[in-house]
Amino acid sequence: MKRIRFSVFHFFFFLLLITIGLRLPLLGETAILLISYIALLITDFRTALDQFSLSMADYFCSFLLIIAIPLFLFLKRNNLFLPKNFSFSHYTLSVLLYTFLFAPVITNDNYEFQKDISVTRLLPPFSSIHVLHLKSNTEKSGRLNDFLSLKNNVVKNSFDEKIIFFDSLQITQSGVFYFQNERGNGLPLSSIEMVDGKPYISIKFFLLGSDEFGRDIFTRIIYGTRISLLIGFCAVILSLIIGVVLGFLAGFSGGVTDILLSRLTDMFLSFPIIFFIILILAFFGNSFISVIVVLGFSGWMSLFRIVKGEILSLKTKDYFITARQLGLSGTKLLLKEALPIIAIPVIVNTVFQFGNVVLSESALSFLGLGIGNEFPSWGGMINSGQEYLSQAWWMILFPGAAIILTLVTVNDFGRKLAQYFNPRLHE
Repeated sequence: MKRIRFSVFHFFFFLLLITIGLRLPLLGETAILLISYIALLITDFRTALDQFSLSMADYFCSFLLIIAIPLFLFLKRNNLFLPKNFSFSHYTLSVLLYTFLFAPVITNDNYEFQKDISVTRLLPPFSSIHVLHLKSNTEKSGRLNDFLSLKNNVVKNSFDEKIIFFDSLQITQSGVFYFQNERGNGLPLSSIEMVDGKPYISIKFFLLGSDEFGRDIFTRIIYGTRISLLIGFCAVILSLIIGVVLGFLAGFSGGVTDILLSRLTDMFLSFPIIFFIILILAFFGNSFISVIVVLGFSGWMSLFRIVKGEILSLKTKDYFITARQLGLSGTKLLLKEALPIIAIPVIVNTVFQFGNVVLSESALSFLGLGIGNEFPSWGGMINSGQEYLSQAWWMILFPGAAIILTLVTVNDFGRKLAQYFNPRLHE
């Protein structure tokens, strides 16, 4: 009997099945919202454009991917490239990719959501708090109002006026009296949503606790994963393009071009890169795009040296000399002759560079020079948590653990990738 080995392929499927099982009502509402939005596009295109938002598109993409990816993996299961030996880094990378793709479905909370801070701030991990639901102010019907109501149920906002967090509650004949940090407030029954003749009360669970503004740390770490991976990927791609192009020009052209580019590289390497990054951000401001550009321009030097060395060695090869004599342009020589040869060392170096970019982005956010307050960042969360270290250790522990885990995973994956392409490194 053939033994079935548990692999990353099965592990990713397992994560998807758990997500589908736990978030099936949300996925159903998202499907209905997608159909409603398509109908609104057909009937009222201008209104549909006004109602479009990146958050809603994020939910749509996650819903479509959670259907398409399992189907694709199942159909291509025999043609997928999977390593024979799996390690901790493979599974951790699967979790990071899974988090990046399905963040809205995993948490179903807005990372900036805050309400009733006196009750929700600085809650420890595994805390729960009662939620009182109020009636909606609008009871209008119609295609647009139905769509907006469904959209509000699926796409969570940073504030919700229809809920109240409380510590304790007293129900009277005329209304309810709830307490928030020993302060009492009353509401009439007519303003409260009722279920089976009783006020509708639910439980909000904070898996990793809350921060100083009552925001859910678990949700912020999930979306912070997206930010770190996206910035790392974009910055590494920019560094890859700059390093490969300049390295090829220096190695292929030689002469004055090689001297100028090599001296430029030495200048960047001799100057502390963190001061260069801070200087540029101080002039142009810190934003999502500026951080990507700065980190991309500050990490191309190692790729330049690798590519230049490989091209200098490649220039002496007979097939490369023949290709030049046949009249191939510099672009074709780079794409068809050089890239297949230099791909392995470039890919390995790029993987290690990715970890450096993630760490640099976290360091910039910790210093207040990252992407700002518009998006959550692991470094920014640690910066906020240092003021509450004695009160809320979880504000630093969990984002710090996320950074360490990501760096260890990426470096371990890069090392295993280098060993795979060069078995002599095992010796």
